[in-house]
Amino acid sequence: MLFPDLKNFVANVMQMSHVYQPVMLLALIEKGGRATVRDIACSIPSHDESQIEYYEEITKNMPGPVLSKRSVVAKYGTGRRIEGYELLDFGTLTTDEKAELVALCLEKLSQFKEDRGEAIWNHRKLSNGYISGTIRYEVLKRAKFRCELCGVSAEVKALEVDHILPRNKGGTDELSNFQALCYSCNAMKRDTDDTDFRGMAEAYNHREPGCPFCEMPSGRVIEQNELCYVVRDKYPVAAGHTLIIPKRHVADYFGLWQPELNAVNALLKKHQELLRAEDATVTGFNVGMNCGPVAGQTVAHCHIHLIPRRVGDVENPAGGVRHVIPGKGHYQPEAVSSEAGSAGVVAPN
Repeated sequence: MLFPDLKNFVANVMQMSHVYQPVMLLALIEKGGRATVRDIACSIPSHDESQIEYYEEITKNMPGPVLSKRSVVAKYGTGRRIEGYELLDFGTLTTDEKAELVALCLEKLSQFKEDRGEAIWNHRKLSNGYISGTIRYEVLKRAKFRCELCGVSAEVKALEVDHILPRNKGGTDELSNFQALCYSCNAMKRDTDDTDFRGMAEAYNHREPGCPFCEMPSGRVIEQNELCYVVRDKYPVAAGHTLIIPKRHVADYFGLWQPELNAVNALLKKHQELLRAEDATVTGFNVGMNCGPVAGQTVAHCHIHLIPRRVGDVENPAGGVRHVIPGKGHYQPEAVSSEAGSAGVVAPN
């Protein structure tokens, strides 16, 4: 294909469902017009954000802590966020010493691969075999292009189609034995686990007709992520009173699944920080939820209250959430008997 046609194909004809086509063309151009399948495959991860994120987590949770504990490297970043690592005393190494260390590392890698063989990568290989495009499409369509474990969209993380019951445990290639998992979930599942996550992602879409939080007007939504959203309370007890609400219809906080807890906590923390940044008079918060009618819940759909507090907003704030039971917020600490230990222990607020 001559340049004008190739340019038109890339600019106007190419239709993409992932990064692969332009990455393959880049690899071919960089290799002089001809590249092995391995060359092309090696160029894909640097353009696939989901894989980059996966190995970022691997770096922070495996080699990073081990090498830090051994005083080989030190992490750096802002606050609690790890942005990278530095090799301690790197500036003292000569060119020859660096070359010798590189050779030693490559030797260790080679020996490890020789000792372990392909078993090192078995958890990364898609079902230890080829999956046809037709099956892949049907499985992704059935999953509505979301991970069937964590619920993340294919637009956020690349999805993989894999066996539910692995082949090495007798699993078949029938359509019913496949599921769609994001790159991260599938790597954690490995080929020793036969847990069936189909239907999990669809459960996140459960909405209850007539529920005000399932039918929240979009104009009231301040922010949202995959699994929850944020609104200001319609009847605020303080300026900035905010609600974090899971999208799935679930009765209360104790019915949330782990991905929903993660999503709720992310927005809870973010909006606590935003409220502080927007209003310097905010110096504290009450965070809570009502679980069940006896606890004061009036809408049977989980919602978490984030209530900003300011100096002087009540005469005596001591006791905080204890005031949900009238008369129990303020109290005089009772001394503990000498038989039980030291005196003057105060009940926690």
